[in-house]
Amino acid sequence: MVTGGWITQADRSRWQQRAAAELAAILDAHPGIPVIAWTVTASGGALSGQVLAPAAGRRGLFGEWRQALGLDEVTETPSGSGTAVYLHARGVRGGGVAVSVTATVFDNEEDGR
Repeated sequence: MVTGGWITQADRSRWQQRAAAELAAILDAHPGIPVIAWTVTASGGALSGQVLAPAAGRRGLFGEWRQALGLDEVTETPSGSGTAVYLHARGVRGGGVAVSVTATVFDNEEDGR
């Protein structure tokens, strides 16, 4: 974390604008993929997507967005109870915007791996 006043409100605003522009470009480039929930982060202007589709299609939709965005860093973390898997993919896109996509897949509702 950076302290001491090096980062200004104008910096944060610029970063958010850059991330929002990247999100607009992403959505424009991939109109055929079902939409997911997107958040532009407050501090660093990154994009975070969350797959909230019906449980049976989450893994597939996660995979579509991961591939479309070229996100190479992918992790699958089992829940402590073993009933779910947390999917997370991340990468950096145009203009240095960090992008991540997440999904929670429940084993008993999955439509196959």
